[in-house]
Amino acid sequence: MPPEPWPTHLVNPQGLKAIYGAKPPPLTAVRLRQLTLHEDGPALTLRLDLPYPADPPWKWAAQGFNTVQTELAFTGLSALTLHGFGTEITADVTLTAAGDGVAVHVTAPGTTVEAVARTVYLAALRAYAQE
Repeated sequence: MPPEPWPTHLVNPQGLKAIYGAKPPPLTAVRLRQLTLHEDGPALTLRLDLPYPADPPWKWAAQGFNTVQTELAFTGLSALTLHGFGTEITADVTLTAAGDGVAVHVTAPGTTVEAVARTVYLAALRAYAQE
């Protein structure tokens, strides 16, 4: 049985569906721009660059944007491991069911992040022009 699409694990996938429709991009070879840990929750936030949609919002196209950036917030962390880190990280990210919550795995050369959270939600979705 193939894994569920990653947006099915979000409590609020509506914004993502509005931009990408029924075909969200896979979280493979995405740029990890930021990883933030918060004591409130506790929580983990991942800021990722996603591929630009085939049919972008008019406002984005008019401004010449070519990259989508999202922030995924994982709240109620119950486990976290981080091995290695660096700059200009291109990673594969997977979300899977884990008991009553969700597990996230980030893998890249020299970097591995694994966490289990109660919930994951789309904290931000924006576009910009990457040169």
